[in-house]
Amino acid sequence: MTRTLRTLTASLIDYAGLFPPTGLDMPGAVECYARSLRTPHAEMLGRFICPASRLGELSKHGAMLMPGTYATSGYREMADDVAPWRISAIIDADLGECLARIDEFNRQHSDEAQGLAQVDAIEMRTDEPGDIDHALDEIPEDIYPAFEVPQAIIMNGDPRGFIAAMAGNGCTAKIRCGGVKPELIPESAAIARFIIACAQGGVPFKATAGLHHPVRAEQNLTYDADPPRGVMHGFLNVFMAAAMVRIHRINEDETIRILEDQDPTSFAFTDEHASWQDRSVGLIELSRVREAFALSYGSCSFEEPVADLKKLELL
Repeated sequence: MTRTLRTLTASLIDYAGLFPPTGLDMPGAVECYARSLRTPHAEMLGRFICPASRLGELSKHGAMLMPGTYATSGYREMADDVAPWRISAIIDADLGECLARIDEFNRQHSDEAQGLAQVDAIEMRTDEPGDIDHALDEIPEDIYPAFEVPQAIIMNGDPRGFIAAMAGNGCTAKIRCGGVKPELIPESAAIARFIIACAQGGVPFKATAGLHHPVRAEQNLTYDADPPRGVMHGFLNVFMAAAMVRIHRINEDETIRILEDQDPTSFAFTDEHASWQDRSVGLIELSRVREAFALSYGSCSFEEPVADLKKLELL
């Protein structure tokens, strides 16, 4: 892997195996996450995404797989030499109740005998910009929040009001890039508007849903026998577009062109530069984009994006 591709993909994929279309049960999801942490491409793996209401279930089924001094010998090899698990909790109930569950989870898993893990990020939906201010009053400083812009605003509105509410507040904007039905996939123009608004507001972003594959293409949207199909956005498209917006301040039309490009050969990665067609960013610039702007995306599969990058001979 070249240095720029390693930089682009470092901790890029937050594992969301509990969610559709994969929809694993907790034992299956934690085993898949633990196994992925032991693969040659583990550096691409980010946080484990878990609803706050299921953190107790995560403790029950995940402790034996987390690093620490857990004595179950059958899992010892999996847990050795792995950093504490980083968890992003989805706020799926009253915020105060969820924060209490998070605090209890973090206290329990600060003890290596219980398996080492920490919820250091949360993700929550918002209905209006004012929700963000109210939530920030409750969220402790050691928890990094991501606020999801409503899908109706992404698809048909202007996200700048939500982005403005996050600006300067140490939080992340979240965009949903797909779903299990074609009508849940936003147009490229909508994603372009969101990325540009984040760049103009100085707000980092993360993405979720619909980014299983590196390059935009028509794909199955579920794993059913007769699945619906749709044109899915590619994670290389989205994160390279973000880099070009942040570094070169490209306009909406050119951002859309990157997002809609279905030719894998348009994207090139050397040790010094990452390129889309005749546009490029240097290694240090790309590193800054990933650290402070285009942070990660949630995927219910880790194996699928890795396998696709191998098919493109990028890994």
